[in-house]
Amino acid sequence: MASKIIEVKNLVHSFGDFKAVDNISFSVEEGEIFSFLGPNGAGKSTTINVLTTQLACQQGSASVCGFDVRSRPHDVRKSIGIVFQDEVLDRDLTVRETLEFHGRIYSMPADLRQAREKELIKLVELEEKVNERTKNLSGGMKRRLEIARGLMTRPKVLFLDEPTIGLDPQTRLRIWDYIKGVNEEGTTIFLTTHYMDEADRLSDSIQIIDHGKIIASGTAESLKNTLGEDMIYLETKDDEKAMRVARGIPEVSEAKRTSQGIELILKADGGKTMPDVLRALEAERIATLSVKMKKPSLDDVFVHYTGREMRDAPAENGLPKRRGH
Repeated sequence: MASKIIEVKNLVHSFGDFKAVDNISFSVEEGEIFSFLGPNGAGKSTTINVLTTQLACQQGSASVCGFDVRSRPHDVRKSIGIVFQDEVLDRDLTVRETLEFHGRIYSMPADLRQAREKELIKLVELEEKVNERTKNLSGGMKRRLEIARGLMTRPKVLFLDEPTIGLDPQTRLRIWDYIKGVNEEGTTIFLTTHYMDEADRLSDSIQIIDHGKIIASGTAESLKNTLGEDMIYLETKDDEKAMRVARGIPEVSEAKRTSQGIELILKADGGKTMPDVLRALEAERIATLSVKMKKPSLDDVFVHYTGREMRDAPAENGLPKRRGH
């Protein structure tokens, strides 16, 4: 049975009157890829900054690799690797020098440091760029170098804060492959992301956070399964009346208004239920403007619990960005 490598209990963190993290509790199993999923400003980066000891733990408790973040921050830092959301590379160092410098900071023996540099440069496919200054690398190459740097000390936990933000789709897929490869070698991955497909494709477990609170948790599959077998989205001339009618259909387990229209969560196959829904609306003289059916996705899970789509969330919380160094 896997042990808990990260434990968070009743964590609260505020910036003045703004409560960025609001009494959250969760744990991460050793060896898994754990995703903290939510929009910008939800509290993801604040939580990761507390866990990596960049921010003080104000209220509640948190431990990483068995070390309390308050009383043993040095031991926490020795056990982890971090890839920050913002690029923090020295622009004038080469690829090799970046890894060399990081290894020296952690007092790695020369032979081990050099072996690890060679191994990681190969892992992230930067062999042909080994003597290139980082300022001349593409965005994807810089991200790969940051992942390699985070792995220099063979951390037990690698924290990745929005690792593919701003990258093109092809580069994102390659970064996903590197993340999976690192995890298969035994490193636990703590990933923060606002990309639904990223969390869906990579995660062993997911916590969805919004406005500083955890609103849902589970595997990608279990979260989607909470919404039933199929979903129908409707737009009508009278949404309130349409919801009352839909709730009277046995195959409809829930009807609610969302940013996408009326959301119907079904207990049965949507192909068989949709005609019943449309007939019931027609019988009540409710004009249907649009209708679509789909299998539940993580986007639907977020909409279901918050009433809005991820992109509707505010991009910033009004606080200055923090950068780790």
